[in-house]
Amino acid sequence: MAVAAGVAAPGADTRRVRRRFVVAAVLVVWLVLFAALRGRQTLALAAADLTELHRWFNSVNDAIGANRNSNPLFLYFFNEIRLVIDHLVSFIQSLISQPTGDRPVPVVGWLGVVALAGYVAWAFGNARVALLAIAGFVFFGLQGLWQQSMDTLALTLAAVLVSLLIGIPLGIGAGLSDRVNRAITPFLDFMQTMPTFVYLAPLTLFFLIGPASATIATLIYAAPPAVRITAHAIRSVPAATVEAAESMGSTRRQTLTKVLLPLSKRTVVMGVNQTIMAALSMVTIAALIDAPGLGKTVVKALQTLDVGVAFNAGLAIVVMAIVLDRVTTAAGERAEPTGRRGASRFAGWRRPLLVAGAAAAAVCVWLSHTYVWAAEFPGDAGLGSGIARTADSVTQWSQNTFGGLTNGTRDVTTTMLLNPFETLLTDSPWWLVAFVLVTVGAVFGGWRAGATAAGCVVLLVGTGVWSDSMTTLASTAVATLMVLLLGVVVGVWMGRSRLADRLIRPSLDAGQTMPSFVYLVPFLALFGATRFTAIIAAVVFAAPVTIKIIADGVRAVPATTVEAATAAGSSVRQTITKVQLPMSRSALTLAVNQGLIYVLSMVVVGGLVGAGALGYDVVAGFSQGELYGKGLAAGLAIVLLGVMFDRITGAAARRSATPGAR
Repeated sequence: MAVAAGVAAPGADTRRVRRRFVVAAVLVVWLVLFAALRGRQTLALAAADLTELHRWFNSVNDAIGANRNSNPLFLYFFNEIRLVIDHLVSFIQSLISQPTGDRPVPVVGWLGVVALAGYVAWAFGNARVALLAIAGFVFFGLQGLWQQSMDTLALTLAAVLVSLLIGIPLGIGAGLSDRVNRAITPFLDFMQTMPTFVYLAPLTLFFLIGPASATIATLIYAAPPAVRITAHAIRSVPAATVEAAESMGSTRRQTLTKVLLPLSKRTVVMGVNQTIMAALSMVTIAALIDAPGLGKTVVKALQTLDVGVAFNAGLAIVVMAIVLDRVTTAAGERAEPTGRRGASRFAGWRRPLLVAGAAAAAVCVWLSHTYVWAAEFPGDAGLGSGIARTADSVTQWSQNTFGGLTNGTRDVTTTMLLNPFETLLTDSPWWLVAFVLVTVGAVFGGWRAGATAAGCVVLLVGTGVWSDSMTTLASTAVATLMVLLLGVVVGVWMGRSRLADRLIRPSLDAGQTMPSFVYLVPFLALFGATRFTAIIAAVVFAAPVTIKIIADGVRAVPATTVEAATAAGSSVRQTITKVQLPMSRSALTLAVNQGLIYVLSMVVVGGLVGAGALGYDVVAGFSQGELYGKGLAAGLAIVLLGVMFDRITGAAARRSATPGAR
């Protein structure tokens, strides 16, 4: 009866106590040996020092650069791919670029772009979304960021086009065939668990810096959602419907085109939405490898600590994300078979109105190609300058007003939590930390997770950036702890209150659509360029998904169980701590898993604002040729940390969800 009510069996309780005892014993041994062996065998490496592996990476980079124009593999494969993608991006850019000296008028000037954006939003969505799209694109021009915004849009469109050309056919294949699904799932898992910055450096080795590498990196990041969601959409079509079509003589192609795809249209459009959001996020990050657009403006501003310029460009990124998200979401709603088409009394007028709208958009495109006033956005970017000045003023006011509070919070957290844990990790002998990581991994995740941790630890030692890895691990652990605390408080509140869920969830959804660069700007203004700034930005980036998982886990606890606890005299606190949280243990473990992965994905971004360690190594590797090898090794170390903790926490989540798991 107790097990049926959601309470763990006695055997499970015993195993849980045994695991806690083992972990406590390991921690005691760690602290004792740390006190005795502090500062010995730490594998510390000075900032400018390179290992043999780093020098070998540098030599490989130099050799590839020297043979790029003579090696057949580059001449007839990598270079051809780079040229095709460069031409695709250049073609889209040439359509919507501002006038230049050698091209007085673009193919489509600002007026035409705004008209086309509004028309596409109206045709695929509705009038409200069209007005939002028009207002958003006009806002880019008023900010003085029209060209940067168009460069970002061009890269996003190119990446999304390639992602969908690859992702949707693969998704259809995975939806139709279990064998295809099993074959591609490991690759999709790897692409999605790998931190976004890590594959930037290897790509520049083969495709150089610039739009091609940026587009391919975005493809790696943005294609998995298209594949997974398309496969899910195909598999979600009722089997009875497919059988009925086949019984009427439909071929496989007819079943696909006449039944499966039409019935899964709305879900496929949602996949397109997720692909666009992922692409926009990655395109801004790819500014580190010289991708043009708003991301480059933000990176330069962050490097010079210019909060006003960074905020102005970050605001443009947010507006673009909102516009693209709303357009594709509205398109998904319109794709519903029982959607709004027949709901409006003006539905019969929609087709002639669309024809008239297309004619009006064509006129605007012609005007923007013919007249300079419609080609080059008018004005002197006064709004953008005003936004930047206001952001600088607010920054100064915030520092003067809240400086004591923010600096105190930063200093207390750094002194009381971050520094001691970092010292414990970096000043302990490397083999002692390795033993602790492997043992904890085996205790919480099982022997497979322990074996994975052992392999990752060995490779981490081989990268030559062990000390920096431990510094990053300390910051990641502190940020994850803060994410989990925030997730439990807000998630439990949302899980227990429908009103709180309705009020908070839109903010969480909005937070997940914003590219990660944007999070740095306000915290840079409040806390300055420090490790704490990167930690807080990572917390805000990872909190939405963690809060949602915990809220859903708490809400999934049967209402009858909660009512029984309340009837037995349990207080609200007791109901939460003794019933709801224990019964949602698997959700909590999954929240830890996702929190860690999201925090790790912000490591390199934090390197731009003083985080140091692996994040700084990767950023320095992009900008300093002699540190390329060390930056590549640091990227590999981030992957290893991500794989290790993903496997440990993922296995722990599965064990928590399985009654009686050992």
